[in-house]
Amino acid sequence: MAEPGDLRQDCDRFWLRTTLLAPAPAERAFAVFTGAMRDWWVHEYTWSGPRALAELGMEPRAGGMLYEIGPYGFRSDWGRVLTWDPPRRLVFTWQIGPDRAPLPDPALASEVEVRFEPEGDGRTRVAVEHRHFDRHGAAAEGYRQALTAGWHELLSRYLASVTRTG
Repeated sequence: MAEPGDLRQDCDRFWLRTTLLAPAPAERAFAVFTGAMRDWWVHEYTWSGPRALAELGMEPRAGGMLYEIGPYGFRSDWGRVLTWDPPRRLVFTWQIGPDRAPLPDPALASEVEVRFEPEGDGRTRVAVEHRHFDRHGAAAEGYRQALTAGWHELLSRYLASVTRTG
């Protein structure tokens, strides 16, 4: 896991930004974030749960889906890739409501932007901004607060995964 000082979070009512310094070039940092989600995503954060989760991934293109495959091959989509610009930038919708129910309408979804900025010495600053929580309605602020802790855990695990693959 990352040390507490490795991640920095800033937030406002309807957005959250987390930054970290990954010990990897941007290409590898991007590849681990997008292509090895099963290695770092908290399996308890999935609908399938850790025992039934078969696959977790992201289709590598604009218009691709973020998804999980659970028991009996059942697929649940979490969001849609809006921008696919390796190894610099990724934007996707977050189509999971505050009650953890799927949000089929992307107009009701929040959005996540991930930037990978080379820092020299083979390191990359990764900035994850989860924004537009206001689209989640009355529960928006509480949802942002809950995901502040959630993203901290996810990105701590991501940082550990990037470090292991180096």
